[in-house]
Amino acid sequence: MQERIIENKEVVVRHSIIELAEHWILAISGLLLIFSGFGELPMYKRFMVTQIPGLGWAGDFFINLKIHYLAGIVFVSVMVFHVVYHGWLGHQGLLPKKGDLKSSIKTILAMFGIGEEPKSHKYLPEQRLAYAYLGGVGLILVLTGLVKVIKNLPSVYLPPTLITTMTLIHTFATVFFLLGVFAHLAALIFKVNRPLTRSIFTGKVDLDYIRERHTHWYEDLVQSQFKVRVKSEAEVEVKEEVSEEIEVNKEVGEIDVARKEGSQVATILKVKGMSCQHCVISVTKALSQLDGIKNIQVDLARGEVQFDNTKAVASDQIEKAIMDAGYEVIPS
Repeated sequence: MQERIIENKEVVVRHSIIELAEHWILAISGLLLIFSGFGELPMYKRFMVTQIPGLGWAGDFFINLKIHYLAGIVFVSVMVFHVVYHGWLGHQGLLPKKGDLKSSIKTILAMFGIGEEPKSHKYLPEQRLAYAYLGGVGLILVLTGLVKVIKNLPSVYLPPTLITTMTLIHTFATVFFLLGVFAHLAALIFKVNRPLTRSIFTGKVDLDYIRERHTHWYEDLVQSQFKVRVKSEAEVEVKEEVSEEIEVNKEVGEIDVARKEGSQVATILKVKGMSCQHCVISVTKALSQLDGIKNIQVDLARGEVQFDNTKAVASDQIEKAIMDAGYEVIPS
C-alpha cells in the first residue's frame, strides 16, 4: 500500500499493512519482554500481582523465562526484518536529521502555546529522535540479552565480571526502554498529536491534519500524484493514437487489395498542410465520415490524398470535409 492522498475520503494513507504489523508485533513482544523480565525477579509475589485473577502464574520463574525467550525471538526477528526491509526499499524518513533537536524543542514549546511549530515532513523531528532512542536502547537490550543467554549454554564459561556488567546494563536499558514507551504514549495526551492515533490502527490520517502540520509531506504527495496522473493520461493518449494508426494502416491495406482486384478507379487530390502521422489520421477521419468514400490513402511525401468515390459524392462536399479538418485542397 503506497502512501497517497485519497481525496474522496479526505484521508492520507500513512502506513502500509506491513508497517502496522511491524509496529504492533514489536510493541506486544516488547511489553511481554518487560513483563516477563520483571517476573523473573521475585517481584510479583512480593507486590501481590499474583493475587490478581488470572495472573497466578506470574510468580513462576520458569514460565516467565520461557515467555521472555519467545518474546525475545519475536522482538529480534522484527527488528532484523525492519532494518532489512526498509533498508532495501531505501526508506529514510525516520532517520534523525541535522537540526532535529532544535526543531523538537520548538515543536514541544508550541504545544504549550509558545512560538510557532515548524512545518514538517512525514515524521516530526521528535518522532525521528524517539525512533533513534528506542532503536539504540533496543539494540543494547538485544546484545546484552544474548550474553545472558549464552552464559546459560552448556560448556560455555564467561567471566563473572562480564556477566554482572551485562546484567546491570540490561536492567538499566530495560528501565530506559520503559521510559521511552511511556513518553511515546504520553505524547498522545497533547491534543495536537491525537489525530495520529487513527494511523496506529488503520494506517490512515485525516487530510486536513496532514495539510496543516505535515505541510512538506503533503506538498510532496500532491506533486507525486500529479506526476502519476499526467503519466497515466499520456499513456492513454499514446494508446489511442497507436490504435488510430493501426486502423489507418488497416484501411491502407484494404486499398491495396482493392486496387489489385481492379475494382475501382481512384480519385487523387492535392492537399496542402499535411506533415505528420496526425495529419494522416485527421484527413482519413474527415473523409471516412462521407458515405461512399472508401479506400482512403494519404501520401505525405507527395501531399496527395487518394480514395474511391463509390457513390459519386460531390467534389465540393469532399473539399469541405478536408478544409474542416484544417487542410487546403489545391485545385488541379
